[in-house]
Amino acid sequence: MLKGKIFFSLFFIFICYTSNSVLAQEEEPILYYQMEPLDDSLFIHIQQEVFIDPPDPKAEIIVDLRDPNNQTVSIKGTLYPFLAFKPETRAKIQIYPFKINLEENITYTSIFTRVINRLNLGKIFSPPSYYQISPTLGYINPFIQLFGGERFGIPIKNDLGISFGFGTQYSGPLETNFLEARLHILGFYAGGFTHNDAFTSIKKDNNRNNLYALSGFEIGYVIPLGNFFEVSYIDASEKPSKETIALYMKNDTLSNHINIIQGSYFNWELRYPVSFLGSTRGRFYFAKYLDELHIGYTGRELSMAGSTFDFRLDALIHSNYRKPQYVLDVLVQKIAEAWGFSAFAMGPSVILGMTDKDQFGITSIFVNIRIKVGTSL
Repeated sequence: MLKGKIFFSLFFIFICYTSNSVLAQEEEPILYYQMEPLDDSLFIHIQQEVFIDPPDPKAEIIVDLRDPNNQTVSIKGTLYPFLAFKPETRAKIQIYPFKINLEENITYTSIFTRVINRLNLGKIFSPPSYYQISPTLGYINPFIQLFGGERFGIPIKNDLGISFGFGTQYSGPLETNFLEARLHILGFYAGGFTHNDAFTSIKKDNNRNNLYALSGFEIGYVIPLGNFFEVSYIDASEKPSKETIALYMKNDTLSNHINIIQGSYFNWELRYPVSFLGSTRGRFYFAKYLDELHIGYTGRELSMAGSTFDFRLDALIHSNYRKPQYVLDVLVQKIAEAWGFSAFAMGPSVILGMTDKDQFGITSIFVNIRIKVGTSL
């Protein structure tokens, strides 16, 4: 199907483009460089040695060894003497393989030779963290996002905690009025959802193909063989009135329809947690949710050429009511200072689908905001 080809083309282009970010160390010594944040444990250890609390695994670390009498390490803009670190740590900093050479000369041929000469595939994919593969702790998530994405998960005590989110895990900006909260215990969760129509009333053009909720409850369970398969049941306890249906369907056309959550649904998600481009949290997934099929990838704190960002690509590939659409988030970190350096990320969130003119294009675009509470897991 054409829309499916568009999704896979978008994701293939992204992978090809970002592979340029994972670079190997050149043969000649590099004395002035930025360390790419692809080794969380080392970055945390470096900061702990100079008493930075809490340490940030995606901190900007710049090493300057050009002057033997004045060698420094800059961590998020603060200078530290190179000799302030233990000999073992200094050695690890010097032999760190993933460096951005800040003295590198760029020529007209660099666009063709740089990737070939310095490409290293060793850190494109790496194993996920313990929390991401735990069926009882996978809900713990320090990232809260304005539109869609994974639920913000707060542990009360180990396997017991709460989570909540704006929109569904698969929705994009201004697409749905859905809000939910859950209680988690030992891999089980139970919760409820409600709605806020302010999210969908902002958009004036292409305000169709939306997902609308009233209120109801949800129960679910993560199969205890790794955090790879989740099942859930949703029941919409509140039935929409004729007036509500008419209000939500006012922008419907013969080819574009909305989906109102009514009745009950059996949902599932098959996922594979993985660290992609040094991400601290990420997964590929294939899911059925509210009788709609989704496939995609979501990742937090990916690293590319010294930049840190969140990335999400979701494809709604089948629905009995709505047309296929594609959600794309790119939220850039390191745009604030002090505590906001790693805690705050912002960027465009876009939905691609059929427009009012029955042409494929942007149907919704808005600024999405992500805040990290605490440290990465």
